[in-house]
Amino acid sequence: MQVVLLVPEVDWLALVAEVEQLKQMVAQLAPPAKLFDRLRNVREAAHYLRLTPEGVRKARRQGRLSGVHLNEKEWGFRESELDRYLRRYNRHPLIASE
Repeated sequence: MQVVLLVPEVDWLALVAEVEQLKQMVAQLAPPAKLFDRLRNVREAAHYLRLTPEGVRKARRQGRLSGVHLNEKEWGFRESELDRYLRRYNRHPLIASE
């Protein structure tokens, strides 16, 4: 069984206009996301952040840096997350992003 809701055309056009306005507001607030976010292992992330690998692990454990579990032992870090960390803690990367 399908439910049908009848909405007057004037109300429908107002709703559509409001949705479009909200879409524009969201597009202005959020920066465009990278299509392909490079994943770096702990050693690469440490080099990128100019930290030691243990410093990266400690930042992840303390919640300052979020990582992705690659397998039972290894963690990976998205480049956008590393860039967020750099901006948050006012650090500068050692290497340029590729």
